[in-house]
Amino acid sequence: MAIGILVTLMAVSCVQTRSLTIDIPFPASRELPQQIQSLTLVSQAVNDQFDDLTADSLQKIFYNKNFRLDTVLYDYHMADTTLKALGELLFESGRYDYVIPENRFISSSRILGMANEMPWETVEDYCATFQTDALLSLDYLKTRVLTDYNNETNFNPFQGGFYAYVVASMKIYYEALFRVYDPVEKKILLREFISDTLYWEEVDLETSELFRRFTPVKNALVETGIVAALELSGRIAAQWRPENRSYFIAQQKHFREANQLAYSGDWQSAVSLWKETAEKTKSKTLKSKALLNVALGYEILGDLDTAIYWALESYEIMFRPLTYEYLEILKRRKSEIKNTQ
Repeated sequence: MAIGILVTLMAVSCVQTRSLTIDIPFPASRELPQQIQSLTLVSQAVNDQFDDLTADSLQKIFYNKNFRLDTVLYDYHMADTTLKALGELLFESGRYDYVIPENRFISSSRILGMANEMPWETVEDYCATFQTDALLSLDYLKTRVLTDYNNETNFNPFQGGFYAYVVASMKIYYEALFRVYDPVEKKILLREFISDTLYWEEVDLETSELFRRFTPVKNALVETGIVAALELSGRIAAQWRPENRSYFIAQQKHFREANQLAYSGDWQSAVSLWKETAEKTKSKTLKSKALLNVALGYEILGDLDTAIYWALESYEIMFRPLTYEYLEILKRRKSEIKNTQ
């Protein structure tokens, strides 16, 4: 799935220009090779250690320990959430398509709790069945949950006395290993180990009100799975950031028609008309405006080098602060892409 630029908002900013907001793809640090456009998502992490206790049942275990517990949990729902959230994030990035099979949890031999690398016959079978370019597997997942509950007192100088309150806290430390298997090259394209600690805390005068608001352990595990998915997605899929752009408007027939096409999202046709305007006009002012619009059109179409070429053409015909600023933006984008390659 190719990545272009998303135009999200347009508005008239002044008489001679129109402004728009575009979403710029920022290349990922560990992006997969371009031939990998689709992924099957599975997991070898889930084994007999994993449970799927209800939120109430899990919470009761911690309440029975007065919410003071340090334990390792293997939660089936968290593992499943990690896969589902990861698939959605990868798709929303515009970089990958994905499939999550119904039978997505694969049995595996393991060493020290970590699944061994998947046999290539299994990889090939999954990718052939679901017609994807590679297989992404969550091959290790471990979560350690630490909860604490205490009665505290503090002095209130305004009331001249002490008051009592209760504090509950929860930390979840997780570790996850993801591998991406290429069935054609029979090569592991990515081994990514991710770990982090998430923290929750609430304070209240009453215990009942405190735990009414406090995030249940089950929910916290689900949130942790989403965080793990976000972390991996951020490493292998492009991220998007909004940036503002401006382009010229004019009353010349083809120029006006091109602007209308651009406003409707047909940038390819708009570029053709702006080029035609630039070729036929004898006005340097109109030509430089048309060529700057051509440059923007190519940026939105995903061709940064050609955008720089036409922006330079516009700049050489007539200097404008807008043209200079746009060239600086394009050079920055070019440098960012180079630094991630």
